[in-house]
Amino acid sequence: ATQQHQKPAQQPHLPTSVSTPSLGRSDSLLLLSEGFVAPVRLKNGGEYRLAEILSRREIPVSPSSGGGNADSSLVMYYVHFEDFNKRLDEWVSADRIDFTGVQPPRVRPPGSGGSVSGGGGIAGGNGMANPVSGERRSVLGAAETGVGATSTAASSVVASAAVVGTASANGGPPLPPPRQTGSMAHNHDDNKVMRMKNIEWIELGRYRIKPWYFSPYPVELTKVACVYLCEFCLKYLKSDTCLRRHLTKCQLRHPPGNEIYRRQNLSFFEIDGRKNKATKLFLDHKTLYYDTDPFLFYVLCETDSVGCHIVGYFSKEKESAEDFNVACILVLPPFQRKGYGKLLIEFSYELSKLEGETGSPEKPLSDLGLISYRAYWSQTLIDALLEIKRSAPNENDPPSVTINDLSERTAIKREDVISTLQHLNLVHYYKGVYVIVLTKEALDAHSRTQGKRRIRIDPKCLQWQGKDWSKRGRW
Repeated sequence: ATQQHQKPAQQPHLPTSVSTPSLGRSDSLLLLSEGFVAPVRLKNGGEYRLAEILSRREIPVSPSSGGGNADSSLVMYYVHFEDFNKRLDEWVSADRIDFTGVQPPRVRPPGSGGSVSGGGGIAGGNGMANPVSGERRSVLGAAETGVGATSTAASSVVASAAVVGTASANGGPPLPPPRQTGSMAHNHDDNKVMRMKNIEWIELGRYRIKPWYFSPYPVELTKVACVYLCEFCLKYLKSDTCLRRHLTKCQLRHPPGNEIYRRQNLSFFEIDGRKNKATKLFLDHKTLYYDTDPFLFYVLCETDSVGCHIVGYFSKEKESAEDFNVACILVLPPFQRKGYGKLLIEFSYELSKLEGETGSPEKPLSDLGLISYRAYWSQTLIDALLEIKRSAPNENDPPSVTINDLSERTAIKREDVISTLQHLNLVHYYKGVYVIVLTKEALDAHSRTQGKRRIRIDPKCLQWQGKDWSKRGRW
């Protein structure tokens, strides 16, 4: 799919295997265009991994003071490591590539993806986030992106669509039509534009963060070293000067929408996607082709004397035919490993309980999303089983419970209850019936994980009522 944009003269034909002894280094450099695969040394170690070349660029190098070739340039390659998440994609120099192991482009069936990450899920990993030094520490706080709060953010989605449409018009295959429900998750691995990170850095509040994935911002912003975001309205600006000027005018000190939960220094805001647009920087496989009207966003904030600083969010459909209570879910890199991921998941199920329904995250889950959800389901179901056991009238007579009972008690969808019990190996067939056995190992593991959960949702602090969106016309 990547070869079609190259001229035949730039893509020499290779046999099924490259005869590396006959290739000089300069010849190898010419061969490494889009689609080729080569061993690339990982950034934090000497191990080599196969990586696909997604793009190539030449950076002019100024001649040294002692003279040199003024026309020399440094060749850089944008690579995707096979069997690794796309958040690890990066630009590498030629000295990190083993040219003796170059492989020709592989023919992939249409629609096949190169990333192990699935659809919705918690974004995680070792995202880079550096505290920003300077005067704005006292003005700005901890940060988020991915949830938009201004009409300006809406143009980022439009700009992205224009870029993709141009690529298709220039000879690329037309994109398949998106599905009309869910978060419109779609794998764009066949599209060069959307396979590459287009934003180098963002500055949000006290943090400068390196994004993980392609984000549909206007093309002109992809050419600046850092995109500056207002942490309250999420308006994007191209310079620090523009941000300072904006902060003198911006009246917001919290996300738009209604505050529906507050406990200690944590708050949740409900934002209607019809009024406030969204974009993305840390979520993969999530592209909104049209608009965010069908979605609600629930934004988690840390609150201090300055204002409410976004640390994470999840979105859900106003009407979901498949009972999804989460479409996308995200904790920003600077705030990960603080328990906010499970807090967002727990909050989504508290909303499902108030709606009187069971819910489930949109499938498929990403690798990190599956880990987080499975941990939450395990802890919640074991808590429910222990509560049922404690409430039994006779301690010597094991209480009976059904899958539907557990589903209604926890608001976890029946299929997720079954898969979690099977994953924990708690279900056994004994004397003609299925029994749930809580082993000592399972209880010990549960106690350890419970001790790590420092923050929980208090249902008494939640002020919210579900709405019947089917009766509200076009949302």
